Amino acid sequence: MSERLVWLPFDPAELGELPEGLRYEHVDPDSDEVPASIDEVAFVVMHYRFSQQDGELLARMPRLEVLQTQTAGVEHVRPYLPEGVTLCNGRGIHDTSTAELALTLTLASLRGVPEFVRAQGRGTWEPERRESLADKTVLIVGYGQIGAAIEERVKAFEADVVRVARRARDGVHPIDDLPSLLPEADVVIVVVPGTSETVGLFDAAMLARMRDGALLVNVARGPVVDTDALLAELTSGRLRAGLDVTDPEPLPEGHPLWDAPGLLLTPHVGGASSAMQPRARKLVREQLERYAAREDLANVVTGDY
Repeated sequence: MSERLVWLPFDPAELGELPEGLRYEHVDPDSDEVPASIDEVAFVVMHYRFSQQDGELLARMPRLEVLQTQTAGVEHVRPYLPEGVTLCNGRGIHDTSTAELALTLTLASLRGVPEFVRAQGRGTWEPERRESLADKTVLIVGYGQIGAAIEERVKAFEADVVRVARRARDGVHPIDDLPSLLPEADVVIVVVPGTSETVGLFDAAMLARMRDGALLVNVARGPVVDTDALLAELTSGRLRAGLDVTDPEPLPEGHPLWDAPGLLLTPHVGGASSAMQPRARKLVREQLERYAAREDLANVVTGDY
């Protein structure tokens, strides 16, 4: 039997000593040329991006057995996944980076860092007493591995954490409890996956449940929050927000979110830090070792999540 072919979006040498019994090919993510070996590839590690073109290529891979993403969410490849192909996500790669950014958006928003940066640009000294994260109640919506990483960091700042996930478990509320929990939260951090169930989760009615002056931090997916409803709350000054994701995305020039009061924006960089690459390489290497040995793979995605 011929060796099974693996496509990698980076130099195979970056993985160190590779498992035997497989062939490896570096597919340049910036090249428009499709390798001739597309008919042979059995295991694909996708580029770290959200590209329709990448998904459409899957239909041209007759021998594809495994699709490994470097993203935690897989909604961008689900519609293109051929029948019988095992889908594995990048769970664990982005826990550290995303948790750091969630905390950064929270602290920067509470302590008024954007306003101080603007004052620095004007060359003016504008001291102001701002809010601390200490003693606040932080509601984490979407309590999985990333949610747990966020909690670990939030608790170091002497804040209380309330956990919400799709289903109830010990110490974690079910999503159905969200409307009753929102009025008690000072900060709401959203880290749910992007699915049909989570689109519009934070609509006008849900946002209205948040207490006056609360901060909404979204490091999940843009469509989880109704943009028009959030704009109304920001414009009124009742709520504040820190968004790493938006709907639409990328945010087009002239969109009202750019100038919305009380909003801190980052351009979907939750996972894009120096912590990502070593964790991604480690996961890919471990998956290839399992694949070469014909063992069960980790991070297999089933159902909607």
